[in-house]
Amino acid sequence: MALAKRIVPALDVKNGRVVKGINFLNLQDVGDPVDTAIAYQNSGADELVFLDISATLEGRTTMIEMIERVSSAVFIPLTAGGGVTDLASIRAIIQAGADKVFLNSAAVTNPDIIRQGAEAFGSQAIVGAIDSKWNDNLKKHQVYVSGGTKATNLETISWAKKMVQYGAGELLVTSMNTDGTQNGYDIALYQALTQAVNVPIIASGGAGKKSDFKTVFKSGHADAALAASVFHYGKIAISDLKESLYREGLVMRL
Repeated sequence: MALAKRIVPALDVKNGRVVKGINFLNLQDVGDPVDTAIAYQNSGADELVFLDISATLEGRTTMIEMIERVSSAVFIPLTAGGGVTDLASIRAIIQAGADKVFLNSAAVTNPDIIRQGAEAFGSQAIVGAIDSKWNDNLKKHQVYVSGGTKATNLETISWAKKMVQYGAGELLVTSMNTDGTQNGYDIALYQALTQAVNVPIIASGGAGKKSDFKTVFKSGHADAALAASVFHYGKIAISDLKESLYREGLVMRL
């Protein structure tokens, strides 16, 4: 039996507030993280992703107190990250109430942190997060770190394979080219990923209308779809979205 497709709102948090930008820039205040999380749970969200977007740039760990507040307010699964540097910070996030921890910049610097986290808490608790941008000159998908501010020499698909080899049980892949544009998900990117790895893929970046979710799910290249802007600003109601996708023949938790 097919697994239900998941709708996952993202809470990007900076200075204790939920924010959202376009192509990782021009951040606007959206609201309080706890209030936002509760509203999403009530609207039918399957999971939440909580990202302390400035933690890595500011050289500090994720706001543990904020994770505790959010996790104590909702019962749906919570994935959290930002500024994760070692096994101790993974442990702190899980002890604060997160079900899963995503690793991005730290994994590029030290891939062994993925293995350490998977061995300690299970692969299902470790999400490999990748910020990917198509480089037209190099003709490849390039991995970025530090909140999408720094390019690396890593190619997205090969890095995804390595993350899975190290023990990541799921991948959260954001297309920086489509992030915040509301012009649709980067289907070609997710197609390349599903051909390379055999773990669930969370597609992120580009949702603008209900049909964008339908397209990425019907393509068969995403197990979950993450979005922020369309949910934050009330453009799409999650309950309506899930009913619409269900009517399209997709397996959804209603």
